[in-house]
Amino acid sequence: MIQPVHFWFEFASTYSYLSAMRIEAEARARGVRVIWRPFLLGPIFAAQGWNTSPFNIYPAKGENMWRDIERRTEKYGLDFKRPAADDPRAFPQHSVLAARMALIGLDAGWGRDFCKSVYVAQFAGGKDTSDADVLAALAAAAGAPDDITALAVSAANKARLRANVEEAMALGLYGAPSFTTGDELFWGDDRLEDALDWAARS
Repeated sequence: MIQPVHFWFEFASTYSYLSAMRIEAEARARGVRVIWRPFLLGPIFAAQGWNTSPFNIYPAKGENMWRDIERRTEKYGLDFKRPAADDPRAFPQHSVLAARMALIGLDAGWGRDFCKSVYVAQFAGGKDTSDADVLAALAAAAGAPDDITALAVSAANKARLRANVEEAMALGLYGAPSFTTGDELFWGDDRLEDALDWAARS
């Protein structure tokens, strides 16, 4: 029996955008089931003593990342708009509410469309996807109920996201996107195919 691949993604992650937009086609081609797992990198970075993305902490690394994203989005035929350099809020965007909504949607069947729309809005459209109204509109377009924001911020759903983060930390995740299958951990968009191939041959 082919093992599923757990796709661990963070909405603030540029490389997660790349994987979210192409993982379904790559998985179908291999007959692999994908389980989408939203989580937060903030607590993982905080455990390392970081208060922001390492792409901000190390400017040379950040500049290379943005150029790499430009190249890779062109390669994959994806739209991309780099956040304004003079707006310190632009990257990374606060992703907690988006992740909470995604948990609801992934259970209800509209979550994958919502997740992809959030990535497109943020990294191709320049939208503020930390804004509750922006997210509510994207969720509604994907098929969410009118009370999605209330559902997302319920105590039970908040606990679910915390549990995802705790599981990610227990698995040793340190970045996004990450892919787990069985006991194997793959990190980075450039390891997406490797993770799916490993699952397929299992």
